[in-house]
Amino acid sequence: MIANSEQDQKMTAAQYLEWEAKQELRHEYIDGEIVAMTGGSLPHNDIALNLYRALYPHLRERGCRVNVSDAKVQARKNSRYFYPDLVVSCDPDDLKSREFIQKPKVIVEVLSPGTANYDRTKKLKYYRQIPSLQEYVLVDSEEIVVEVYRRGEGKMWLYYEYEAGEAIALESIEFECAIELLYEEVSFEQESEDK
Repeated sequence: MIANSEQDQKMTAAQYLEWEAKQELRHEYIDGEIVAMTGGSLPHNDIALNLYRALYPHLRERGCRVNVSDAKVQARKNSRYFYPDLVVSCDPDDLKSREFIQKPKVIVEVLSPGTANYDRTKKLKYYRQIPSLQEYVLVDSEEIVVEVYRRGEGKMWLYYEYEAGEAIALESIEFECAIELLYEEVSFEQESEDK
């Protein structure tokens, strides 16, 4: 999803939560700023749904939940709320929550040309501050590449990159699958060859 800052709007977290519940479009909230979310491409949507379909039966057996883009994550109480493309939580309070996920274990963002830099920089910074988060996954929608940031010791985060032909691993939820599963039936833009 693409984020567009609405610079003139500033509100408290309580005001945001009340206001946002009545909006047709989704908006993220970052330290008083409202950021409108716009729609993604068909490949973006297909990738998120492919991963959801792979994760759902695996997580159901473990008592965890997986949600797609309409699930709000409270990254910091009264300060930051996001709508990642996919979120996994195994926390008992999150399993029965009706408002937002507070203790995500895995967050996934599907990259598009317009969001890649934001997702790799600012969102990475904000998401790393969530104590429960174990893995942050970036899935490219333009080529077969998946990046995983995995929490290490202390403030250390480990980086893994997966490419075509490899199996991606999400250790925190004991999940592994062929990377091609995420890209099933996804069309990539073909460059025309000069003749």
